[in-house]
Amino acid sequence: MSIRILIIDDHFVQRLGLTVAINNEKDLRIAGQGGSVAEAVALYEKLKPDVTLMDFSLPDGTGVEAVKRIREKHDDAQILMLTVLDGEEDVFRASDAGAAGYLTKSADVKTLIAAIREVANGGTFFSESARAKIEARMKREPLTRRELEIVHLIVEGLANKEIGGRLGITEGTVKLHVAKVLTKTGAPDRTRAAILAVERGLVRLGG
Repeated sequence: MSIRILIIDDHFVQRLGLTVAINNEKDLRIAGQGGSVAEAVALYEKLKPDVTLMDFSLPDGTGVEAVKRIREKHDDAQILMLTVLDGEEDVFRASDAGAAGYLTKSADVKTLIAAIREVANGGTFFSESARAKIEARMKREPLTRRELEIVHLIVEGLANKEIGGRLGITEGTVKLHVAKVLTKTGAPDRTRAAILAVERGLVRLGG
């Protein structure tokens, strides 16, 4: 019996490439395709695929949101994240939402096919690097919503006084939040905290 696969990616060329690769395997077949969170949820409900390949960045939200919504009704859903993002926070959020695996789009076809088969059999597929990122994130105290807001503004290049003006808080309060951010991220200064925030997927440049 063939493994039925649902592809969720908002780029047509990416979906086409995946379709070609998957159709070359006798035990795999495409059940459907979509390009948004809404389509992911609707198509999963309609098709009940064996494996869903889920992009992280979608026009109406994130693949993580789609994973959560699908697994709210179908806790046996086997979803494999396939994305260009590989930040610590990205991998952790996907795993925490219930994704069965995480691959970057730089993975070769052989690895992708192996991951699909492993996940279809009820297993998980996380690289050593991905597992290390999940473990590191689990050991680290998460930033609060306010701290994340401040990190975003640090990445934008704002000084503490400017951040205070933007958020309606005093410069002293901003400094206290920045100190907590440095402690939680392990960064020695604001600049390094900004770099780590981007590297770990806490902040998206231009977003």
